[in-house]
Amino acid sequence: MWALRVRGPLLTLAAAALMFGGAGYAIQGSPGLAGSPAKGSAASHHVDVAGARHIMMGQSTRSEHWMILGDSFASRGKTDNAVALVQSGLRAHPDDYSLWVGLGNALVDHAHGLTPPAEFAYRRAAELSPGYPAPPFFYGLALARSGDPQGAVAVWRNILATAPKDASWRLLIEQGVAALSRPADRR
Repeated sequence: MWALRVRGPLLTLAAAALMFGGAGYAIQGSPGLAGSPAKGSAASHHVDVAGARHIMMGQSTRSEHWMILGDSFASRGKTDNAVALVQSGLRAHPDDYSLWVGLGNALVDHAHGLTPPAEFAYRRAAELSPGYPAPPFFYGLALARSGDPQGAVAVWRNILATAPKDASWRLLIEQGVAALSRPADRR
């Protein structure tokens, strides 16, 4: 405190606060007790889609910083902030298909399922990137997350029907189809 140039009555008050805190810890503190990590919020229904996003769209897009920040909010249960952040990115870049996909994903997180606004976001992404697999892939993922695994499999099989055999993202979709095609008791 002396180094910070806290002097006079303020120094006395700060010293008294430290002494009071120290006395309270000496009386009630238990340094020998083991710590226990905090448990995650059960209220958060965020699904981490960043890995799939990187496979489908790459990591070096101009919108990636918006997506990383949105993922951060969503992972902490602040899905409304994630939606607002991606919408801010869309105001700056309204023709960026990856931000429209991100908005769809954020809206699905926020509503805990597919909604008309999320469907609109995926459709807009598909319009901006015709023939590109990312918008329908994430729409299929939203269907699966919303309790429609058969719908997701149908969308993904349509993507695979026209996908190049050597596409870097093909394995991700094939694994998704295989996982959702198994009987429910074996998933």
